[in-house]
Amino acid sequence: MRIKKLLGAFAVVLAVTVGATGCGSRPGAAAPSGSADAAGALVGISMPTQTSERWIADGKNVSESVAKLGYKADLQYANDDIPTQVSQIENMLTKGAKALIIAAIDGTTLTDVLAKAKEQNVKVIAYDRLINGTPNVDFYTTFDNYTVGVQQATSLLTGLGLMDSSGKKVDGKGPFNVELFAGSPDDNNANFFWTGAMDTLKPFMDAGTIKVPSGQTKFEQAAILRWQAPVAQKRMEDILTAAYSSGKKLDGVLSPYDGLSIGIISALTSTGGYSKGSLPVVTGQDAEKGSVKSIIAGEQYSTIFKDTRKLGEQAVKMVDAVLKGQQPETNDTETYNNKVKVVPSFLLKSVIITKDNYKPELVDSGYYTEADIK
Repeated sequence: MRIKKLLGAFAVVLAVTVGATGCGSRPGAAAPSGSADAAGALVGISMPTQTSERWIADGKNVSESVAKLGYKADLQYANDDIPTQVSQIENMLTKGAKALIIAAIDGTTLTDVLAKAKEQNVKVIAYDRLINGTPNVDFYTTFDNYTVGVQQATSLLTGLGLMDSSGKKVDGKGPFNVELFAGSPDDNNANFFWTGAMDTLKPFMDAGTIKVPSGQTKFEQAAILRWQAPVAQKRMEDILTAAYSSGKKLDGVLSPYDGLSIGIISALTSTGGYSKGSLPVVTGQDAEKGSVKSIIAGEQYSTIFKDTRKLGEQAVKMVDAVLKGQQPETNDTETYNNKVKVVPSFLLKSVIITKDNYKPELVDSGYYTEADIK
């Protein structure tokens, strides 16, 4: 009888132990072995270029945030060269990286190197740009890029007097002559920006309130490879020569990025003969210092502020979670299909910046100091 009681007690203890072990492996719970392995782990951070102040700031922010959590950071810039980015990621894997944060130059070119990452059980976070054509990307963090496009078009319409600051249509004069620019065709985000913008502009184009004298209204015609300012400047110069040489006035330019906006404005003040005080409405994105200064000076009309501090923070949170065997937070599991799978994503919000609100959004928030943009 005593033996039976002891065996019964042992069975209860065993059941409790097994149950506790099962609870520890639930989705979202930390795996103890993963936590131990995570201490001091190497995190590879692959950024596309140093030609943009935005990417320099992103890399610095992410690298420092990774280090603050006790991980080692390997930050590399590929200078817009795809083979260089692939080689850098391979080197990160050789060094023993346990996780990768990648802002791809071309989101379709990393299939082979990410297959190697999968073989080594390395988790991959796509940063701002979706990595396409591979099952070996685990999570994605970015801004709501379709909404960014809507905001760019809305700010253009606001500058033209066709919408108010809340995005409500008003009875503005027209028609207005507008030219359209798009981002790099190898950047998945560029398509989202374009689609959001064109969905917003189309009713005005259909009504004849907005006209595109160049006739270049397709993404392929408007796209600027690698987001290069000199390419945008040359395209704007060509459009001005072909469609505006008779004295026709250009009223607005949809530009999806501040770097392109600078090139566009250069073309307008040289080939176009516009003075800096009477430029067409020119949009942008990323709130880069040079463009914010231009907005304050009354040259560029608007930009879209994407607080990359928050983007970096989210990417690092994701890495921290996967290294500890936890499930990262996501808020979108439907939108970002990379042609192989829908990548679980966390989307952040963006803000339209004009001369009227740059100070509270950019200075008071601590993103820039007054000295940075004077």
